Amino acid sequence: MPAFAEAIAARPPAVIVHGLEHARLALAPGHPVTLLSAPGAALYAGCLWWQQLLAQSGHIGPALLDCAAAPGRALEALKLGLSGIILQNPPPAIAQIAAAQQALLLPVAPPALDLAQPGALRRLTEWLAQKP
Repeated sequence: MPAFAEAIAARPPAVIVHGLEHARLALAPGHPVTLLSAPGAALYAGCLWWQQLLAQSGHIGPALLDCAAAPGRALEALKLGLSGIILQNPPPAIAQIAAAQQALLLPVAPPALDLAQPGALRRLTEWLAQKP
């Protein structure tokens, strides 16, 4: 199994959250969950926003900030101590820093339920109960 597939299989199902309310909704069912930012959120919302969202939601499980193709944002996220980032075509230096910090670095986002999509809340509990 490739490293990417192993990293995804080892994590709870992912839910894309677009703000604190979504994070709280994703956590409400009480199932393990990987919180995932919207695609490219690091570019328009920032790394500090994600760090604060995680802190305010009380989430202590896996979380991934999508940095799109911006290695500078990925480096900022790692310097803040974020434990999971998505970075397209990560340069070796970013991969080394992530590995040294034991942070998860993925080149693409895992399959996820996007809470901004119609009907997503109805499907949330079933999505989170799935087995990898």
